[in-house]
Amino acid sequence: MINGIIGRKIGMTQVFAEDGTATPVTVIKAGPCVVTQKKTADGRDGYNAVQLGLVEDKPVRMKNVSKPMRGHFEKTAGGTPPTRVLKEIRLDEVPEAEIGDQVKADLFEDGDSIDVMGTSKGRGFAGTIKRHGFSRGPMSHGSMNKRRPGSMGQSATPSRVLKGTKSSGHMGHARVTALGLKVVKVQAEDNLIMVRGSVPGPNGGLLVVKKS
Repeated sequence: MINGIIGRKIGMTQVFAEDGTATPVTVIKAGPCVVTQKKTADGRDGYNAVQLGLVEDKPVRMKNVSKPMRGHFEKTAGGTPPTRVLKEIRLDEVPEAEIGDQVKADLFEDGDSIDVMGTSKGRGFAGTIKRHGFSRGPMSHGSMNKRRPGSMGQSATPSRVLKGTKSSGHMGHARVTALGLKVVKVQAEDNLIMVRGSVPGPNGGLLVVKKS
């Protein structure tokens, strides 16, 4: 059974319960996706998985697809229409789905526990306080160490800054997985799922949603 789907983050809103309590949720447009390839442990791949293609509102014309991907969709994908986004979902068992089958938001139910993978927002170059939560220096007049990182190396051996030391640098734009989120509501007719809390990435960002 397929346990994951590709989606896009729509934004955040609230869901109200019957007693009036509000739950902050992130709305994800999950799918629809089409199965474009199957992999089995008995085959040459050596593991069980399915490749999903995200079906979007604006279709992709075959003439706009690169030659290698055109061959993939014509042969491996069994002639399914090309998609811009392809993701592979690993499975524990041999996939029952066939090439061309659709995977939609009804894969999930209210109350399911899910893991959401995405790319976090890029923050550009950031200092140690913003990037790693370092403490600042004294803010008094004459202080030369208000937001500087401070000492990171050694005076004698090895007389250098060791690799992996937390420092200033590129922040964000990394693969992030939010574990154990709860599905509050599923609108299968609109391919929408509402997840309690926040998920990584900006609005419109690609996500992979899997059952925990």
